Amino acid sequence: MPPHMDFHALLRVIHITGFAAWFGTIFASFFLLKTLEPGLTGNKQQADDYSLLLRRFIKLETKVADVAVISVILSGLLLAHFYAGWTPWVFAKIGLLVLQIALTMGYIVKAIQPITYPCETSRYTAWYKLFTISFSMFGIILIVTFFLR
Repeated sequence: MPPHMDFHALLRVIHITGFAAWFGTIFASFFLLKTLEPGLTGNKQQADDYSLLLRRFIKLETKVADVAVISVILSGLLLAHFYAGWTPWVFAKIGLLVLQIALTMGYIVKAIQPITYPCETSRYTAWYKLFTISFSMFGIILIVTFFLR
């Protein structure tokens, strides 16, 4: 097999694995936040303990997600440059990825960072809206990538 084929396969594995890891961090966060909800919306002492756990988790989760996102971006750009070409579909995927990151980060700054614990259950639902944004964008990206191409 020619060496360039090995590089292509490696880039695809990195790209798919990075995307799966990124998606997985979002699912892990969703399940953790669902589990911690009673403590973060409950009494002050329990909310303080759970809030510390949440902050530690988010710090670690962010490291994994950052590496995953960077690997998706870099491998995607290399795949486009060396193999797929700079087609409208590549630009559509880039646009969707930028949109997902912008919507997610914007919502985190606007609605998630201001939350203090304990909080009202109605305020805690901001977390679920964040996951709705993330999962919707992942779904759109997958639909565009696999079905509309």
